[in-house]
Amino acid sequence: MIKYILQLLIVIPFLVSCDNSRVYEVNNELSGRQWLADSTQSFTFSIPDTSQKYNVYYNLRNSVSYPFRNIYVKYSLTDSTGEMLEGKLDNANLFDAKSGKPLGDGLGDVFDHQFPLLKNYGFPAPGQYRLEVSQYMRRDTLPEIVAVGVRVEKATATN
Repeated sequence: MIKYILQLLIVIPFLVSCDNSRVYEVNNELSGRQWLADSTQSFTFSIPDTSQKYNVYYNLRNSVSYPFRNIYVKYSLTDSTGEMLEGKLDNANLFDAKSGKPLGDGLGDVFDHQFPLLKNYGFPAPGQYRLEVSQYMRRDTLPEIVAVGVRVEKATATN
């Protein structure tokens, strides 16, 4: 327990530091470090400026005990009327295929990953959007996935 508190104390300053490009970022902790197949993670965010392009990412946090080297994630982006604008299946590597070493940024036995979904994306209208993310593995219960999140940021020439 103390190990996790120390991890939080180290990570929190980075999370609250200034980030002018971030429009939205939320990470949902998963109960029992498991992601159930029927537990779609839903994130609702506002886009005020359609002249601006945006980058959309999904975040994953897993432990080194995660039993696979990759994860299949399905996502869908819908507008405020419920119309699906984007959607696909993504295969994300969490561990190196040859060495088995964890990828991402690690602290202790937990590693954070940020995977791009949409780069330089132009939203069609200002308003509310919903991004739903679900695991699409061959297991109903996927162990050692600690958190799932979404980040939306203003696209710039450097990102």
